[in-house]
Amino acid sequence: MKQTNSYIDSVYNAQDALLEEVITSIKENGMPSISVSPSSGKLLTLLVSISGAKNVLEIGALGGYSGICLARGFGSEGELTSLELEEKYAKLAHRNLSIAGFADQVSYITGEALQSLEKLVSDNKQFDFFFIDADKENYEHYLGYCINLAESGALIVTDNVLAGGSVVDPGAKRKRYTEIMKNFNETVANHPQLESLLIPIGDGMTISKVKK
Repeated sequence: MKQTNSYIDSVYNAQDALLEEVITSIKENGMPSISVSPSSGKLLTLLVSISGAKNVLEIGALGGYSGICLARGFGSEGELTSLELEEKYAKLAHRNLSIAGFADQVSYITGEALQSLEKLVSDNKQFDFFFIDADKENYEHYLGYCINLAESGALIVTDNVLAGGSVVDPGAKRKRYTEIMKNFNETVANHPQLESLLIPIGDGMTISKVKK
């Protein structure tokens, strides 16, 4: 899987100085190097662009790498709302999104994502695109909230669903969330309100279309 992803990244992704600088800023700030892969980021841009999404919700900002990829998909006409537990991470992400030219199109809500999601539901907010890339233990809860917040036909993209390959390869190094992701994948695949497919790019991304 790693070899395949390296090949995809080398063929389909030109050097991107801005995103490379984001990766550098994440390291310099002592943050974990867990941004999406270059190809996963490009897929996010393409999906937002192809779907025509204009109101995007991101759960897990880190340093803004995925946020830039999402925003590039809607260009000058959309808005990104990003939920982030750490104030420090949100500030760096906002700085990086500003450098990318999206300062006025992104807003950050810090604190526990479940509380932020509950507030968005109570405020009757709706979104047409979601990206989940946060603590795996709450993925199923995040999914439920996203469905509640979704417009009909909205897309929900979820990262790390292969858990380093450990959900399919008994020989792969198991992660603490391997079983969580196995159960999550089954939930998504059989959810009556979702039409979904797992794409083996990066650490695995599930793309779901909401049926209402």
